[in-house]
Amino acid sequence: MFGNTDPLGEKIRLENASCEVIGLLEAKGASSFGSDQDDIVLMPIKAFQLRVTGSSDISMIYVSAATGVSTDRTLVDIEALMRERRRISDGEEDDFSVRDMKQMASMLTGITDVLTGLLSAVAAVSLLVGGIGIMNIMLVSVTERTRKIGIRLAVGATANQVLLQFLVEAIVLSMIGGVVGILLGLGLAAVASSFMAIPFSPDPAIVAIAFLFSACVGVIFGYFPARSAARLDPIEALRHQ
Repeated sequence: MFGNTDPLGEKIRLENASCEVIGLLEAKGASSFGSDQDDIVLMPIKAFQLRVTGSSDISMIYVSAATGVSTDRTLVDIEALMRERRRISDGEEDDFSVRDMKQMASMLTGITDVLTGLLSAVAAVSLLVGGIGIMNIMLVSVTERTRKIGIRLAVGATANQVLLQFLVEAIVLSMIGGVVGILLGLGLAAVASSFMAIPFSPDPAIVAIAFLFSACVGVIFGYFPARSAARLDPIEALRHQ
């Protein structure tokens, strides 16, 4: 509202009330729910009720437990106090609700775990499909180059050398796909962050892990075609047309 200038002593208007700024809160950023914790104005409750809402109703009260005090015990005490203040008899249901942040954190953790599981399943299926694609490409490559493989084996190449050749090809192929995927993912993340007005800060370690994982996919799914090439009989391979 005031840019880079000091807001202390300035005036802001809330509804029809003109208020003086007497303090500035430290920045907190987004909450666990994604809401902006810095988009808030605090003022004395009596002034708010008299000059803004015209009502003495209170919709929410935040309570902080002292260090070392059990929040479970605090929750029970608050419920008992609220029932007493609101004159709720035994057997009657509460006309209020008390929530513990631990319960909300547990709920968020559960939701996060479910989303992580779903994303992991999608990633696993994508890796499986991509790995099968690499394996099929390498099998076709082995079939088309059977005669060349036979010549290499006939002139002295060992089975391990042929195996290594096709493994390297599979790894290079999967790493190229990994680079393309990483660039595409970073590009889409940058576009999304610009639209959502959130900072774009990729983690180099995660990018490196993704790149190495793509190489591992090449090793795993490229081993079978490479082994098939290494096990070819040179005589039978040379007869291949």
